[in-house]
Amino acid sequence: MERNLTRFIRALRSAGADISTAEAIDAAQVLALVGYRDRETMKTSLGVALAKSEEEKILHDQLFDQFFHAPAPAQAAPRDKSKTDSESSDDDASSTAQGEQSSPGGEGEQQSGKSGGGGSDPGRARPSPGELPDLQELAESGDAGRIATAIARAGATVNVDDIRFQSQTAYFVRRMMEQLGLEALETRMLARMRERTPEAQADVEAMIAARSSIQREVRAYVDQRFELFGRSATDAFMNEVAATRAIGALSVRDMERMKAVVAKMAKRLAVRHGRRRRVENRGQLDVRRTLRANAGHDGVPFDIVWKRKHKDRPKIVAICDVSGSVASYVRFLLLFLYALREKVTDLRAFAFSNRLVDIGRILETQSFESAMTRIIDDVGSGSTDYGQALADLQAQHWEVIDRRTTILMLGDGRSNYGDPRLDIIEEATDRAKRLVWLCPEPPSRWGSGDSCMLKYKPFCSPVSHCATATDLEQALDDILLAYD
Repeated sequence: MERNLTRFIRALRSAGADISTAEAIDAAQVLALVGYRDRETMKTSLGVALAKSEEEKILHDQLFDQFFHAPAPAQAAPRDKSKTDSESSDDDASSTAQGEQSSPGGEGEQQSGKSGGGGSDPGRARPSPGELPDLQELAESGDAGRIATAIARAGATVNVDDIRFQSQTAYFVRRMMEQLGLEALETRMLARMRERTPEAQADVEAMIAARSSIQREVRAYVDQRFELFGRSATDAFMNEVAATRAIGALSVRDMERMKAVVAKMAKRLAVRHGRRRRVENRGQLDVRRTLRANAGHDGVPFDIVWKRKHKDRPKIVAICDVSGSVASYVRFLLLFLYALREKVTDLRAFAFSNRLVDIGRILETQSFESAMTRIIDDVGSGSTDYGQALADLQAQHWEVIDRRTTILMLGDGRSNYGDPRLDIIEEATDRAKRLVWLCPEPPSRWGSGDSCMLKYKPFCSPVSHCATATDLEQALDDILLAYD
């Protein structure tokens, strides 16, 4: 059972649950107390030990039902008539438990070696370690518990839990069928087909039906293991590909995937920078505050006060160019920022192509997709003018910039040969904590044509080439790091 618990925890971790070693040990101790006869008690107890949030609780319950899936009751399982009803009932319960718990890695698989399975049919001897089961006899037995156990053992032999992509399903189905005796069945089938008699034809049809029946069960089992161990790995791989792909090259399907990717990135950033704002320096005594705190004790320092380093809370002012050349990048930057709202509570967002517009209210009151459509349609239709946008910021919203503010500029710096208003950029840099510029164009193009990036660069700390979602995560990580 410990092996099955380990694999269940592995499935949870693959699906995104953060389970520590200590929690895995707690789960093993819980399981030793409650056992696994009562599925609901087992499910509830493991959920308490392994799930730390509502999301993880939902994930745990879903994977528990998939992982510890009981086989259907046997329809016509052979039974020894000499057994009493109570003994038969005990055997049925044992078979069900074996079917539930005989997922790859269990003790049953260790004992079976490479035999691939075989039941405990009283009328048939148990196969030796090197013998494969009779696939036709297994299918025609009608014993669902025995079939489930044989399939689970075959899955353990071929390591079906290592499945990572759905395209591997056919490969694992074939290998498991071979462990269940497919080659021997096909050899007999070919031999009978050559006889060309009605009896031989009937036997062939029975063999085909048996093969199809077991193959359906095997495929269902492989699909279940893929959902447990492969689906999350596939999603993680596809998410990594999407996160490192140039944002401008993302397709519509990638856009949907990126919502989940950005949410996970934002969660990582929130956890990474979620420490307390006040850091106590235990090695530095604050003499003044210590004397003041102990004035009632005639100056005797009963209560020691240590020096503390005060940290500013993050304050970000995002100024986004939403003209046609960079509109797709703005979508992901704003998605990132608003996914971080629990962490960055003091956040202002502005958009411009020429005139600057406060878009915070739009994003707060509308769904993200409709808000982005309105912003790009209403604000992104004009000719790009960075100088005019900076002038609007100074005239209408200058008070939002103070010593705690990180100004986050997103744009390619191409201003149609207009005045870049370097004087306003210089004054904003003096007022703010720092100015960070994220440019979707590579450095080799900075300063070419109407680009003013090389003129803005001396006032920024730093200017970063930002082409992928991973670049956005790194840039925001650096910004929040300055407040830690």
